[in-house]
Amino acid sequence: MTVEEYLSEIIQKEGIAHVTLIDPASQKPEEAVRLATEAVAGGTNAIMLGGSTDAGGQLLDLTAKMIKENVSVPIILFPGSTSGFTTNADCVLFMSLLNSRDPHYIVGNQMLGALTLYKTGMESIPMAYLVCEPGGTVGWVGDAKLLPRAKPELAAAYALTGKYYGMRYTYLEAGSGADSPLPPEMIGTVKHVLKDSVLIVGGGIRDGKAAAICAKAGADIIVTGTAIEKADDVKALTAEIVMGAKMGKKA
Repeated sequence: MTVEEYLSEIIQKEGIAHVTLIDPASQKPEEAVRLATEAVAGGTNAIMLGGSTDAGGQLLDLTAKMIKENVSVPIILFPGSTSGFTTNADCVLFMSLLNSRDPHYIVGNQMLGALTLYKTGMESIPMAYLVCEPGGTVGWVGDAKLLPRAKPELAAAYALTGKYYGMRYTYLEAGSGADSPLPPEMIGTVKHVLKDSVLIVGGGIRDGKAAAICAKAGADIIVTGTAIEKADDVKALTAEIVMGAKMGKKA
């Protein structure tokens, strides 16, 4: 079973999937392993590795290898550039930051990494990446023209662009450490036009209540990163967010 099939099956059975994002540059590999194992114990369905700065190279290789040796869920790469790739993973999100002003983040880095990905034969999932207000570090590094929270139709137009390009996933991102999740109106508007395409929502989701709101609005996959990295009890917080997301789908 591919990672994409695995996530699709979870979405079909549970209504929603949860992914934990770990930035290899934020802690030592041993700490990343602890975060990953506790998140898996709390119910997360996959571990995503990536970051906006200093998240690649040998540090990524070692972090991915050590996590893969200690968890049973898939390891998904979330690369900010060509340095964000390692063979010690199961899948890579082959993404384009569609609302970037810098062509390197739309197609340049993707072109530079395409042959390497081809030669390894690793599974890839084409994904439209959309950064919304406030954007955080990724918005600044990726030179994104941030999508306004009060203009959900703009996010929907970009999402449709990605869908018509053939991208099967769309990731609506508020930015790591955002003060609040994206508005349900934006999530709902985007999901309405995407229909069966997978919608990922991340940024500012710190508890079960926020996860429930995002899930009810239309998210298919919830991503939590900063909140997990800062949690005193990673397992408990992950379980709360996972349960909240599932309850939101049932509401």
